[in-house]
Amino acid sequence: MYRQPVSRLWWLKKRTYFVFVMRELSCIFVAWFAVFLMVMVFAIGRGEASYQRFMDWAASPVVVAINIVALAFLVLHTMTWFVLTAHATPIRVGGRRVLAMREARVAGRIVPAATAVRVGGRQVPAAMVIASQYAGLVVVSAFIAWLVLR
Repeated sequence: MYRQPVSRLWWLKKRTYFVFVMRELSCIFVAWFAVFLMVMVFAIGRGEASYQRFMDWAASPVVVAINIVALAFLVLHTMTWFVLTAHATPIRVGGRRVLAMREARVAGRIVPAATAVRVGGRQVPAAMVIASQYAGLVVVSAFIAWLVLR
């Protein structure tokens, strides 16, 4: 059976493919930040001199550049994760499980699942689910900032 060869740059042909590949690539930078933070905590635990050596290393232009690129990928990873969880996470309302719908009937027409989930017989826009996740992220981030900066 003949199979037509696929270009190595197939993912550059459509924006959705590009975002998918970038999201998958972002896991490398998530791992980088996790290791970076663990090394920082380890340096803090070993004393002020160790922490100062870590900070000197972290201030090098190469590490700063890697961290800036990693931050951009982490923002992409977070945004795409929240969009995906609106459809993959079972939502519970009033003790009942609510599933993201494959399609919904809104104003007499069928719309894709990206626009709504059904809650107790009515439509809830997926944007509301995503917005609630961002609100949770802001609350948790504010709490962590309060802990660190007080």
